[in-house]
Amino acid sequence: MWDPSPIPCIWVHITLPGLSPYEKKKYVWKMLYIYMLGYDVDFGHMEAVSLISAPKYPEKQVGYIVTSSLLNENHDFLRLAINTVRNDIIGRNETFQCLALTMVGNIGGREFAESLAPDVQKLLLSSSCRPLVRKKAALCLLRLYRKNPDVVNVDGWADRMAQLLDERDLGVLTSSMSLLVALVSNNHEAYWSCLPKCVKTLERLARNQDIPQEYTYYGIPSPWLQVKTMRALQYFPTIEDPYTRRTLFEVLQRILMGTDVVKNVNKNNASHAVLFEALALVMHLDAEKEMMSQCVALLGKFIAVREPNIRYLGLENMTRMLMVTDAQEIIKRHQAQIITSLKDPDISIRRRALDLLYGMCDVTNAKDIVEELLQYLSSADFTMREELSLKAAILAEKFAPDLSWYVDVILQLIDKAGDFISDDIWFRVVQFVTNNDDLQPYAAAKVKEYLEKPAVHETMVKVSAYILGEYSHLLARRPGCSPKEIFVILHEKLPTVSTTTIPILLSAYAKILMHTQPPDQELQSQIWAIFNKYESCIDAEIQQRAVEYFALCQKGAALMDILAEMPKFPERKSSLIKRAEYSEADTAEQSAIKLRAQQQPSNALVVTDQPPANGATSPVPVGPLSLAMVPSMITTEDHTSTDQALSQQNGSLTKVDPQHPSADLLGDLLGPLAIEGPPGATVQSEHNAVSRLEGGPDAVDGSAIVPVEEQRNTVQPIGNIAERFHALCLKDSGVLYEDPYIQIGIKAEWRAHHGRLVLFLGNKNTAPLVSVQALMLPPAHLKMELSLVPDTIPPRAQVQCPLEVVNLRPSRDVAVLDFSYKFGTNMVNVKLRLPAVLNKFLQPIPVPAEEFFPQWRSLSGPPLKLQEVVRGVRPMPLPEMANLLNSFRLMISPGLDPNPNNLVASTTFYSESTHAMLCLIRIETDPADRTQLRMTLASGDPTLTFELKEFIKEQLISIPTAPPQSPAPAPPPAAQATPQIPPNDPAALLAGLLS
Repeated sequence: MWDPSPIPCIWVHITLPGLSPYEKKKYVWKMLYIYMLGYDVDFGHMEAVSLISAPKYPEKQVGYIVTSSLLNENHDFLRLAINTVRNDIIGRNETFQCLALTMVGNIGGREFAESLAPDVQKLLLSSSCRPLVRKKAALCLLRLYRKNPDVVNVDGWADRMAQLLDERDLGVLTSSMSLLVALVSNNHEAYWSCLPKCVKTLERLARNQDIPQEYTYYGIPSPWLQVKTMRALQYFPTIEDPYTRRTLFEVLQRILMGTDVVKNVNKNNASHAVLFEALALVMHLDAEKEMMSQCVALLGKFIAVREPNIRYLGLENMTRMLMVTDAQEIIKRHQAQIITSLKDPDISIRRRALDLLYGMCDVTNAKDIVEELLQYLSSADFTMREELSLKAAILAEKFAPDLSWYVDVILQLIDKAGDFISDDIWFRVVQFVTNNDDLQPYAAAKVKEYLEKPAVHETMVKVSAYILGEYSHLLARRPGCSPKEIFVILHEKLPTVSTTTIPILLSAYAKILMHTQPPDQELQSQIWAIFNKYESCIDAEIQQRAVEYFALCQKGAALMDILAEMPKFPERKSSLIKRAEYSEADTAEQSAIKLRAQQQPSNALVVTDQPPANGATSPVPVGPLSLAMVPSMITTEDHTSTDQALSQQNGSLTKVDPQHPSADLLGDLLGPLAIEGPPGATVQSEHNAVSRLEGGPDAVDGSAIVPVEEQRNTVQPIGNIAERFHALCLKDSGVLYEDPYIQIGIKAEWRAHHGRLVLFLGNKNTAPLVSVQALMLPPAHLKMELSLVPDTIPPRAQVQCPLEVVNLRPSRDVAVLDFSYKFGTNMVNVKLRLPAVLNKFLQPIPVPAEEFFPQWRSLSGPPLKLQEVVRGVRPMPLPEMANLLNSFRLMISPGLDPNPNNLVASTTFYSESTHAMLCLIRIETDPADRTQLRMTLASGDPTLTFELKEFIKEQLISIPTAPPQSPAPAPPPAAQATPQIPPNDPAALLAGLLS
């Protein structure tokens, strides 16, 4: 590595008086080299500027190069050089003119534009200057115009630009065409006289007339000039002159006929760049149907070749062509090949094929396309399933030939990809079924069929509970569809669902009971017992429904009026269609989305947008097409520390009485499973250390810790950020965050208390991402060092940023990555939790019985051994619980505990303070009630014992989400104190977020 110690020496020498031009040049070169190495150079600027006025080329060259590299457009020293630069521009020395134009173009400041733009314009139009100087003048003027369009005066430049387009030198012509593209993009009306000149230039290039060899690239005449010329023509709305139009179409026909796929990659790139720009021009000019057919046929040939880049471009341009009149019918001929592209190994090609199928779908082919999408859904990449499901749902809704087909499609979607189905989709099924009487018996029968399967997704349980609650009485005369049998089928799913689904099931029970005529006393007793059970539930929504339904059931005949069938929803525009219209997508997908808005939907469906009630919750506002719902941001008002967050009933620390050595090897392992607490005690899970997992008054969103007003990005993420984080807690590589512009992936390696993560920042678009910043907010127990993140990520590029992690001591706090970037006018800022969590520093280790029991007995009583009764555990079989513990790097030791309902595990924790610390865990379960267990954990470090116990508890417990209006539960009695987390620690806000 270069030693920075000579910097003071250079600073001293460069400021000495009486330096010769050679010495000054030498030191300024060294100063530039220091700057190139990444050091801040805040000296020698005046000396560099002064070299611009040197009479000799070597000194002047150094002055211009160093000045344009070190100084920005607002630097005060640049004002001192304006006169010198102007003298060089208007002078006769062509070398000096090129140096001056290059520096002005690189800096492009406002003062340069005000003072030098007229001189640059004169130089561009001068017939006495060499082409090299005029080419640089055109590029310099382009830079000044882009930076300061209000300062550079281009009024009356139409004739001058037309004159420049007659230039025979292709270098000057290419630079002038770049300037014309910038001018016509702002005001094409003033440059109509340039249009015939552009067509003439394009004809000259297409016919390869008078093209120098140095401008021929692999046999293609100046492909860069051809692309720029066709780009300029696309800014003119139409071509009125018949001769010019005919000439242009002949040129385009020649380009379309003369392009083919060859083995030379460079020639392929150049020829296809010209071809696809020609296709864009054909679409812009709305050419004749014969030419459009030829374009589609050519694209159809491209999507069948082996080269993936050409296939991708073919699919992308075919999607854009959907906007052209009559092109859709021609594109349908290639439907089979497009469906084949869904199975391509390249995910970008699969996405383009999906976009194209979505865009070309209409009433005539909707059934075939949706069935193909459903078939592909089972094997689709997980990153595509949500977008695939949403698009299939939109197509099924918009182009359904009949109502029953629509219900079949949506139920298949829920069955095959329930994790990727947003609430909006099943809300729509409920709305359609409610609004169409003929559909109700069919829908009720179909959901019953799905509900009878052994494994059913929770979303299917929601929609089935709603529909069967409302309309199961229509099936009462069918075999196996009595109210009692329907209730049994629904109630079998109750132990497997979350707290958000239980209210819908309670509503369904009340409706079934109301429709049971004559009354069934046995069914009534069963349902009343369920209502009684949930009257003391901590979740306010569940508790309120249970209390009210039980009270309503006492009213007898009045129940029929109160729980009457849901009224029909008023007609409104579909929220799914809105998501398609307001999606954040690239150009090709926008074409498909605009086409969706133009096409006539099927009349089979009644489009409404009212959320279902009396059993279904209100829809959550969702992001744009192909984006997942973003968890709601709820600001936390209580930042109590971890020790205050321990609850008494669920999470209470009960002291383990010190036990004397026993002759029985399992003396303290085989105690009875006594679940402490008064009868009827409810699960208390809203307190900070564990309540910040899901929601409630003290909830913190899983995606970031910022106030809601700071997190309102116009760009919404793809997928659930919290789910991505939890997945990475169990594995070492995957996607941490993704939106339409960027994808952030992680790959990690963990050894003892050291970790190395690599952040992969991938730009998904054809424009750069700028103002990229990444700031680490590490908790107090982690030492983290992130390498330099570049300010700009080039188009379609991926950069890697290594991150070193050292674990200092045990803690459940989580590091946060504050990441921001700018794309166009969108400034995106997200705060992402990094999966450098407690279990990453665990190493499973088998401990034989002869070592386990002496260690267990030696760690007697708090704080080294802690025991806790945990209620509200997610019900799961014992093997599933063992697999969950294994996924967190805990080694299950079968056979150590004779009780088959208990689990014993061991692991080693690594940190800089504890080094390798053995941890022993025992979990005692009750087969009669899987929602509670007793956990005992022992280690040689009190902090580690507490933190690991809390970490495991958070993975096992089921946290109900309380609505915002419900009052917060009373604070529990203070539990055993734990070390305080500093309030200014950035990660203190994130305590207990892991779930």
